[in-house]
Amino acid sequence: MKGVVLTRIDDRLIHGQVMTSWLNFTSANKIMVIDDQTAADPFMKTVLKNAVPGNVGLGVFTVQKAVARLKKGFKPDDKVIILVKYPKTVLMLIKQGIQFGHLNIGGMGAGSGREKFYKNISASEEEREFLKKIVDSGCRTEIQIIAEDAKVDVAKLL
Repeated sequence: MKGVVLTRIDDRLIHGQVMTSWLNFTSANKIMVIDDQTAADPFMKTVLKNAVPGNVGLGVFTVQKAVARLKKGFKPDDKVIILVKYPKTVLMLIKQGIQFGHLNIGGMGAGSGREKFYKNISASEEEREFLKKIVDSGCRTEIQIIAEDAKVDVAKLL
């Protein structure tokens, strides 16, 4: 997708790794958070906005609004990082016609129903199925916590 420099699953959304490693690595000038719950929470939107440097734009979208925005496309000078919390969100976007050539998994922490998937990445059985469907859609899916880390092919872990 033209203008998108990184699409990342990270249940922490914006935090130190995104701000230091990935912003520098991609030279992104916009961050697009796609999460229905976050988009409906004015406090969380304020927290995220305050975590982003002043020279980087931030938009927080529901899945439906994100589909329309992604189909519209970006300006030629836009370099956008897309952040989502869950594999389900990426699959929902794919099912609505949004194509991703590459997906980065950077943070899926331990939680109820989740088991260790790879090092500090955890996933439920349902999330593993979502990841398989994402891979089957033709999207190269890799675990890479920070830009300097080696990439791990998720297809080989499923």
